[in-house]
Amino acid sequence: MYLNPIVKKDVKVQARSMKICWGVFAYELILALVFFLAMSIIQGESRYSTSNVYSAMVWLYPVLAVTQLIILGLVVPVRTASAISGEKERQTFDIMMTTGMSPFSVIMGKVMTAIVQGMFFVVASMPVMALSFIIGGMSWAYLFLFLGIAFLVSLFAASIGILCSSLCKKSISAVIMSYVFYLLFFLGTAVPLIIYWIVVANLEYSLGTVPQFVESYGANIYLFTLLNPAVYLAEFFAGIMAGRSVVSSMVSSMGTQNKGPIVLLTTGYWWLIFATILFVGVSFLFLWIASKRINPIKGQRRKGGRR
Repeated sequence: MYLNPIVKKDVKVQARSMKICWGVFAYELILALVFFLAMSIIQGESRYSTSNVYSAMVWLYPVLAVTQLIILGLVVPVRTASAISGEKERQTFDIMMTTGMSPFSVIMGKVMTAIVQGMFFVVASMPVMALSFIIGGMSWAYLFLFLGIAFLVSLFAASIGILCSSLCKKSISAVIMSYVFYLLFFLGTAVPLIIYWIVVANLEYSLGTVPQFVESYGANIYLFTLLNPAVYLAEFFAGIMAGRSVVSSMVSSMGTQNKGPIVLLTTGYWWLIFATILFVGVSFLFLWIASKRINPIKGQRRKGGRR
């Protein structure tokens, strides 16, 4: 079985280092604090309700899951943002590129190392996560769905970090650029929606009503949020915990009629399926761009063309 040499080397180095142990300790400590905080809130709420405290423990699933996804989204880009730029700073990048590995294999090796480390933390937290399934009565299928979401978040975050690492010469610049990319996905994809809300509010204030064509097709503005990680996670957990679509609820609250592609995407799990495909596609696009950026043959062709 072929194993990327970079992944094999980095995983061995990390396994022999105490950094991974301290990392797992810090990760579990954060989860423990969130767990005890959530349990205190659940116990406090159960005193004023007739529901059983054990049935309320099902809410540990979204609380702990979101906490872990936030940690992965913040830590993984830092790990990959220094992957290429760090090699350049240590002046080992040229040596690495003289190996028989292709640029894309180098990029995938760095990315998979970060994903393996992130998933190692997630797997280490499974005993705590299992409480919501054993006591709360949730289906075990949701646990594997969470592992899939965690892998997707790690892949997306790692692709952003490695792209920024290939664009920058310094690791600190790559880290800052990674979080700027995050803002573009979190806030930039919501800008068309905010503009639409402002336009609708102004029309209602000035005309007292919203034109029919704006109301009929305005719901499709929500398609821009397909690449918004916050909307994606909200849609996932709302579907599991409440059995409804967040996007469909937002569209209905605006008083718009569901027409066009938004009708299909807010039916069942189509929104999650299509958004997952988009996130995977964008991730591999970033990986491809990063591999082109570090390709030494490309630089030689440019020099030959100038001659």
